[in-house]
Order: sequence, then structure tokens, then C-alpha cells
Amino acid sequence: MKIIPFVLLPGACFGNLLFGQNEISDTIKTVKLEEVVVAANRIPILLKNNPGSVSIVTPEILSIMPKAAGAEEALRLTPGIRIDNQHDGERVHVSIRGQGILTERGLRGIGVLIDGIPVNDPSGFAPDLYDVDWGTIKKIEVLRGPSASLYGGGGAAGILSITSNDGGSNPIGGEFNQTIGSNGFSKSLIQLDGSHELIDYRISYTNMAGEGYRDHQAFRGNKIYEKTNFSPTKKLSITQIISHTDYFQQNPEGLNIGQFDNLRQANPDANPFNEYQKTNRTTIGFHGKYKFTELQDVEVTSFLRSWTYKETSNKNAEYRNITNPGTSVQYNLHLNAGKIKNDISVGTDLKWQNINLYKLQSAGNPQRKESLDETTIETDSLLANQIISQRSIGAFALYKLGAGKFNLIGSIRYDVMNNELTNKLLALEIAKTAKNFNKVSARIGANYSFSNAANVFIDWGQGFMPPSTEELASNPVGYSGFNTHLVPATSDCSETGIRGFYNEKFSYEITGFIMNTKNDFFRFKQTGRGNQEVFYGNAGNSKRYGIETSFSYQIIKCLALQIAYTFSDYKYVSSVIDPVYSDPSYVLTSPPSPGQWLPNSPKHQLYSEIVYSINNRFKCSLATEYQSKWAIYTDPKAYNGELDPAVFQNWQDGFNLFHAMISYNLNIGKVKGECSIFVRNLTGAKYMAFTEPDPDGNAYHPGPAREFFGNIKIKF
Repeated sequence: MKIIPFVLLPGACFGNLLFGQNEISDTIKTVKLEEVVVAANRIPILLKNNPGSVSIVTPEILSIMPKAAGAEEALRLTPGIRIDNQHDGERVHVSIRGQGILTERGLRGIGVLIDGIPVNDPSGFAPDLYDVDWGTIKKIEVLRGPSASLYGGGGAAGILSITSNDGGSNPIGGEFNQTIGSNGFSKSLIQLDGSHELIDYRISYTNMAGEGYRDHQAFRGNKIYEKTNFSPTKKLSITQIISHTDYFQQNPEGLNIGQFDNLRQANPDANPFNEYQKTNRTTIGFHGKYKFTELQDVEVTSFLRSWTYKETSNKNAEYRNITNPGTSVQYNLHLNAGKIKNDISVGTDLKWQNINLYKLQSAGNPQRKESLDETTIETDSLLANQIISQRSIGAFALYKLGAGKFNLIGSIRYDVMNNELTNKLLALEIAKTAKNFNKVSARIGANYSFSNAANVFIDWGQGFMPPSTEELASNPVGYSGFNTHLVPATSDCSETGIRGFYNEKFSYEITGFIMNTKNDFFRFKQTGRGNQEVFYGNAGNSKRYGIETSFSYQIIKCLALQIAYTFSDYKYVSSVIDPVYSDPSYVLTSPPSPGQWLPNSPKHQLYSEIVYSINNRFKCSLATEYQSKWAIYTDPKAYNGELDPAVFQNWQDGFNLFHAMISYNLNIGKVKGECSIFVRNLTGAKYMAFTEPDPDGNAYHPGPAREFFGNIKIKF
């Protein structure tokens, strides 16, 4: 399924609709969806011929974002995906078809690539999306559904492939972009770009900060991103990137029911213990392609990621020093016989990761005054001191058949993942624990094009979700060591759908799916480990089915409507009881019972947006965002209302929000620009943004009230 509002409008009207007669960026152009090539499935194929659900987010969609700060803005019109912005900044929960919905932070089971460079570690976990400035992105491809046969454990839910802008058409150019808004929000982007003969380049610097709409929710970040495309010969092309991110985010934590009188407040632990996360990361990578002949080519990707991470809580301060290198090689063979086209690819992905991790016991400071400082009180009590070493090897083979109006893609992959932990606090002979996983995964899909207006597809794929680094390292038995009780979750998903494009005025995609997952996960906590210590267990099996739809329609000249709607029904269908999850002496949460909804999974999600060009310079938009009610807890007693109703309330009401924007294009000589004003939550609705299945009742994270944002963008 796709999602591509705006993009099917005719060139003249659509260009005027979004940017007036003078576009502010040479990279923003009208896109005909039937001509878009999808590359995230590792064999390029036209969108209309793709045998599976996929969404394409284009620059036209990305141009309408209040802050351009979080993934929830960029992917707002993508069905099947749920994103919760936890703290008003860039820290988000992301799930596709409910996979990864219980992750405490980062992206679980979703393969993430930025300019072709993988973000996931060897376990398939992507820690965050801090390296991305959404204001510099050219295209996002979202493959929905299990894709383990393409990317291993990082593809159990789907793929998120992000491509940033290339260099401009002139030797030297650039952009200045400034946004300010409610709750102290400020974002500055400075960019230089250009091209000359065989090379183009772009380098950007972003500074962002905000106070947050709740107490102890402030954030600040700096990021530098450099990208160079180089084609020294007709046979060789290279993309090289360097990125650096420094991001700090305070953690206000969830509230309980009794704290609803003041939705701005933080949890009582947040301020005295100065709870926050701090990331400092550098990535160097390149992607190269060499064509031996018109029939043969090879692609090579290599990267090195080095970073430090600190997280504080009311129990401990955790420090991590991480090194994460990786490389991929893929050989492609193209065979054509008349109207029959065959593409065969084989390759391998190799990743390593080394984490030096230690934890110091925390102490609170009741006299602490709220500020953005990073100081914490840490005792000399060393709770954990360990080294985690990981490696993964994936070997894959892909096949694509094109025969007139019929297209078929199949893939198979074998993954081996090794995890070893050395506890430096124990004697050498008992210091090491290991958890290793392996799996064969496959996928096959077919598409038949009756016409541009009717392209029917059917697809079946498998998912393989091994316990992630975060899940393994959260050990309920002690402060160090692996959670050796965890086993991988596996899934299979069948989907069928139809997409079409009519007269460059209307596009749509409708997909229905059924997914069965074995050894699905749940989250639990235990006595004495603090509110930041979250543990994971295998709950049993789940069944998920849903319908994902997207529409883009030019109603009249210069008036466009786009809609994304998702229906989902995600439930646990069986239970697996492990004694470690049932010991009442220290475990606070029991595994879910059959029939329970997966938490934080509303049955109905809708986002619609209408854009109107007032004249050649003015445009405005109005959007509505709707989510129905959802379940909060996995614990059967909390789910069924058997616990104290003053603390535990399982069902969370949904919400309906309205957003608006108006912008004006201006020209000053050769300088092109745009000014815009956004209003988010136009009616000031009071709502709950997301919830967590927290056994101590601190499950509720309220959303912001009405917010205003102003932006000025200058292209030179």
C-alpha cells in the first residue's frame, strides 16, 4: 500500500498549489507515482508493479510539517504505521502492523536505512532516528509487512528507507530555514550544496531545542550531515555520507490517574533524579555500484558507527560506549529474452557491535531546581559492568520476473545472530553468557496490471524477530547478564491489495492482511528495579488482521485531498507461561491472556489533509487526525479491571485533532523563499497522546494543547 498525498496533481496546478509559480527548492518537483521506482526491496521495480504494500512519502508531503522534527510528522499520511512522540522532541515509538509496539525506545523489527546505510544493529534494533533532519529529505519508502527475507531481524515488521536531498544544480547554493513556536521550540537549519560535472554535494547543520509541553521535558540537539555523490566513470557511482548527532532529552515519564489534574506535570521521580537520555554519535558510510556490463553489476555498502549513550533513572545511571561496523555486498544479474525480463541477485550482510556498559546506583536530590544541566547524583555502588559482543551474518537470494503486465518477486534468506555478554564483576569461568539465533525466511509476491487504474497484487512473507540488544540486556534476574528466557518471535503474513492511478488526478491503494505471530512479546516490571527498568518476555501467540487504505484526489483545479485510513484488530490468541514471569515475589506483571488486545493499538486511525492554492503565492491546508480507543495493559488483572480502578484504567479514549497551515512564497532577486504559519491542535483538545502497559499505573502520556509554529525558508 502506498501513501502519497499531493503527488498526482498535474504539473502546473500542483506546482502552484504547493509553492506558487516559483519553487523554493530545485529538489521539490511534481512526481508521477506510476513512474516512481521502489528500491527498498533490494531489486528496483516500478511502484505500480510492486507485488506488495508500500508507501512513498515525497517532498510535497514533507513540505507541510509544523516542526520537521519528528517521524510522526513525515509519516502522518502513511497507513499501517503508528508513531507516538514520547517527549515532544525526536524520541518516538514506531510500529508497523503492531510489530515493535512494546519497545521502550527506538524501532524494533523495522529495518531502517538512511541513504542506503543501515541503522539497525546485529539484533535488528534501530536505536533512534536522531540522525535525520526531516527538512532535508527527498523521499521515504515504507514497506509494510514482514520482510525478514530482505533484511533479517530488522525487517520483521517492514522497512523504512530514507533518502536525503542531493546537491543542487548550481556549483554553490544553499538554504536557511528557521522555525520557532510554542513551548520554547526553535529549529535552525543551514545548508550548503552544489554540483560540478561528476560530483554533487550537500552539507547541513541543524540546531534544535525546546522546553516541552510538560515539566522536565526539555530537549536540545545538534546534527551535522554531509553527503557526496560521485560518478568518476559511467560504470561506477558512489554515495558517501558522514553524520554526527548530539542529542539530549529529558524524561518526564508517564503519569497515573491521580495526577491528571495537571497534565503538564512530570512524574515525581523525574526532576529529583534528573532523568534523561543523552546520545552522541558519528557515522561514516558509503554505498557504491559498479556495472561490469549492462547485464551485470555489484553493489557494496560499508559503514562504521561509534557512539556514547547515557540514561538516568531513579535506580541507576547507565553508560554505554558502542562501536558498530558493517558491510553488505550484492551481485545483480539482468537477463532479458524479448518481453521476458529476469533479475537475479545474491548477497550477504555482515554486522558487528561491541558495547561497553556499566551502571551506577542513583540518588535523588529533592532540592534540585529544574534546568537543562546533565548532572546527577551517582554513588560508587557499581550495579553492572559488562561487555556485550554481537555479530550477524545474513545470506540472501532475490529473483524478479517481468512478463508484460505480470511481475513476480521472490526472496529467501538465512540469518545467524550471535550475542555474548561478559560480566566483569564475576569470575572468568562464570562471567560469560551467550544467546544465539538462526532462521530461514522467505517471501513471494505477484502483481498484475490490468491498467494504470487497476494493479492487483498478492504477497506472502515471513518475519523473524530475535530478542533485541535492549531486550536481552534487560535481565529480570539481576542487574547484569542476558535474559536467557527469551526466544525469537516468528510470523507469517498474507496480504492482497490493489493500487491505481487515474488521469494524474486520482491515486489509491487498498491492502488487506492477516498476520500470525508465534512467541510474541510482552513487557513487565518487577519490585525494586525502578521505573526505568523494563523487562521483556514471550507472551504466546498473536493474530493480527487489518485494512490499510490511502487516497489522493484533485477535487478541482488547485484543490487536493489526501486520506490515510487503517483498520486493525490485534489480539493475543494463546499464552506461554514461563516460571520466571510468574514468581509473585518479584514480578509485577503476568503474561496476557488469550483474547486481549495488544496494547496501544486502536482499531481505527485516520489522517486526512486538504490543500488549497489561494493564488500563485498563497496556499493553505487543513488536516484532521483521528484515533479510536485502545487497550493499555498486558497484565490480565489490569486488563480485566480486577485491580484498583483509582490506579488502573485499561481502556483509553481516542481523540480527534485538527491542524491548519498557511504559507506565502516570495522572490527577492535570485533568492526564493517561503513563510508559513502552522497551528497544531487547532481546537485545543485535551487528549492522551499514548500509553504504556506500566504495572505501577504510570501509563499515561498526555498530548500538547494548541501550538503555534512559524517558519521562514530561504533558498539561494
